[in-house]
Amino acid sequence: MDPLTIVMLAVLALLIFFMFRNSRKRQRDVAAMADRTKAGAQVMTNFGVFGTILSIDDEENQVLLETTPGTVLKVHRQTIAKIITPSDVVAEDEDEDVVIADPAVEPDFGERLPVQDDTQKPSAGSVKKTDQ
Repeated sequence: MDPLTIVMLAVLALLIFFMFRNSRKRQRDVAAMADRTKAGAQVMTNFGVFGTILSIDDEENQVLLETTPGTVLKVHRQTIAKIITPSDVVAEDEDEDVVIADPAVEPDFGERLPVQDDTQKPSAGSVKKTDQ
């Protein structure tokens, strides 16, 4: 047998092995997520909406999701992307120091500089009209 053919078969065997391995891992992750998806869980959907699961309809694959008090969304069960655990929530530190940028330094692209006092000239879009 040609050495090139042996190498090609070995590469094909490795590709098939990794394909089945990733498939099994994905199935385990989906099963674990389905087990943790229950009423009262904090979740994030595929479209970035955070909320709390109120109820799950297994027959219709629908979830009632409360995003804010009084706002309930009905979404498909597969749109639940992530279960939010307390370790995922970043606690805000109240003692954190505020860093004020040096006005002499040019900002990076997209960076906004904080306004330091009211004596600065307003930009062209923020000119106030006065009653005359």
